[in-house]
Amino acid sequence: MYKTILVPLDGSRRAEKILPHMEEFTRRYQAEIVFFRVVEPPILFGEGGASITKQYEQDLERRIQNSEQYLEAQVRKFTEKGLAARSRLGGRYPVVEGIVTAAEEEDADLIALASHGRSGISRFFYGSVAAAVLHRIDRPLFLIRSQDPFE
Repeated sequence: MYKTILVPLDGSRRAEKILPHMEEFTRRYQAEIVFFRVVEPPILFGEGGASITKQYEQDLERRIQNSEQYLEAQVRKFTEKGLAARSRLGGRYPVVEGIVTAAEEEDADLIALASHGRSGISRFFYGSVAAAVLHRIDRPLFLIRSQDPFE
């Protein structure tokens, strides 16, 4: 039923609450997990010029390296258990667009993620990646509500 499952992660404990569910999905459906993370470009303040450009490039490269290391650690946790997993880094798009694009390009049968579960005014002001993905995708979405008080 599910051969490829896209699992967007942002590095938070809240997002990682999806992982035990994905272990079970991977075993049950003999699926491959594609761990995905969007690298958002840094926001720099100050006057333009060579020093700000160099700082921007260094910060972006650091974010990319940290994201790659994070994703590879997640892949390792799964592959050490005999589960199929790989990683994919995205950065050309905003988060929601990145998830939708990665799902299409990977031909993912399912997108799985954890949500804050915000509602009401909080959701209005902060938005919801999960809600935005739901409205944009053409494939199943496995969503768990995860509230982490340490986030």
